[in-house]
Amino acid sequence: MTTNLPSDIDVLVCGLGPVGATLANLLGRHGVRTLVIDKDTEIFRAPRAIVLDNEALRILQMAGLEDGAFDTVAIPRVRMRSPLFGEFARARTLGQIDGHPKLVTFLQPQLEAVLRERLAAYPDVTVATGLELFGFEQEADGVTVTLKRSDGQAVTVRTRYLVGADGANSAVRRLLDIPFDGETFGQDWLVVDAKRIPVPIDDIEFLCDPRRPGPHMVAPGGRQRWEFMLRPGESRAEMERPDMARRLLAPWIGTVDVELERLAVYRFHARVARRFCEGRIFLAGDAAHITPPFAGQGLVAGLRDVANLAWKLAWVVNGRAAPAILASYGVERRPHVKAMINFARFMGALVMPRNRAAAFLIHGAMILSHFIPGLRKAFTELEIKPRNRFRRGLFAPNTKACRLHHGGLLPQGWLRHASGGAVVLGDEALGGALALIGFGVDPTAGLSPYQLRRWRVVGGAVVPIVPRGVGIDTPDNAWEDVSGTLVPGVADGWIAIVRPDRTIMVDGPPHATGEMIEQVLNLLGARAGEADAASVPAMAAGTPCRRTVGAL
Repeated sequence: MTTNLPSDIDVLVCGLGPVGATLANLLGRHGVRTLVIDKDTEIFRAPRAIVLDNEALRILQMAGLEDGAFDTVAIPRVRMRSPLFGEFARARTLGQIDGHPKLVTFLQPQLEAVLRERLAAYPDVTVATGLELFGFEQEADGVTVTLKRSDGQAVTVRTRYLVGADGANSAVRRLLDIPFDGETFGQDWLVVDAKRIPVPIDDIEFLCDPRRPGPHMVAPGGRQRWEFMLRPGESRAEMERPDMARRLLAPWIGTVDVELERLAVYRFHARVARRFCEGRIFLAGDAAHITPPFAGQGLVAGLRDVANLAWKLAWVVNGRAAPAILASYGVERRPHVKAMINFARFMGALVMPRNRAAAFLIHGAMILSHFIPGLRKAFTELEIKPRNRFRRGLFAPNTKACRLHHGGLLPQGWLRHASGGAVVLGDEALGGALALIGFGVDPTAGLSPYQLRRWRVVGGAVVPIVPRGVGIDTPDNAWEDVSGTLVPGVADGWIAIVRPDRTIMVDGPPHATGEMIEQVLNLLGARAGEADAASVPAMAAGTPCRRTVGAL
């Protein structure tokens, strides 16, 4: 933390919650001159977000957090219970995807502390707390941001790009006057976080009782969380009393005097900003969208945002790509965010039917669906969850000749370098680069020195991946696929180019590698290995964008 602010930076991140801190770590790994600010000087210590999935854990891995960097509890199952039918549905979350558990619970304050600690390792990242964004002036070549210190003193910072990761009440979004479309649910909910519970649990259960629905789950450190929907006439002040919480918890704790860590009443929201970017300014996390909690995807969606945005900002500020690629951020992320919000609403309809008749029909239909194999598998294996796969964006169009889905994520397996050493997750081999991957083949065969040089100049790496046990004619820079996830699991004798956020850009046979590189260079706006100097999209030429607020 510092009070000595740089006067000229590449990216200013407003907000040091888990989304902003993850973005700052990703930018730091790419060597981007970054200033991250927050008006609060301390981490909010009460638990808030509590669920992460395998995609979120993979993004945190990209941000430099190794396994065990913060405490988690793997969730083997999610159960739904009804007073009419008992346990009427169950989702199987045991196991792993891409080297990470499918579903875990965690403690947000601990995750935030670890993310902040890791920022100290990046010389290009400056962290400043006790600073509030007061206004900005956006022009064609940058953004001049006015900040206010806690003592009221104003300070001005010049940045090439500004990212608002400042929460649901985002000052950045408000100053841009971007509509926040959606709804606020009419029900209030009480969240109870407690420790020293006499009866341990190891899963998540949804109590789908129309009289008082809510989830109940395990959390690290011997904790458990309950959420209870308030009934008509119940007030916030009444429900946040410890004696009321103990009364609600009585079926689980009896008369045991448990430690209540948090009592808070809040309302759910389902909102999406109409735009995720305007000129050189971007929104991420709750500043861009709010997801109801029933699918556990609120923070996960914010982490997906910054994984998508960070590398694009890095490639632009480092001169490897044209500013035009930044327009793909909202094009790619916004449709998936909307799909995930609709999924959360669907899950909410299962959890909180409004009356016993609705509960009978909805939960009865769920029981009947178990007799239809396709529907049963879709729910129990969480296949109804929208896949993080883009329809449009910064990748080549899909064709019938594709073996991999462009706009989808490359699976992650376990690899070992040809020279030996420890087995590592595949993303560690790819690093933070654009990756030209050969699945069982040399991806550089047939490339001219000029093509390979152009590829290197735009931040491209070459990663041959060979099947396990293949030792003949293996390139020195090859990686052995110990788990068989990629070779032959994904492809064999094939080539793919993958973005730093692990999104597949293009794939094809080895003889088409040169053409694929040209496709990617064109997508990046690179000419002869240099970024196109095109102006930033969505910014009216010669028209500055000024936003100032008198008091925030």
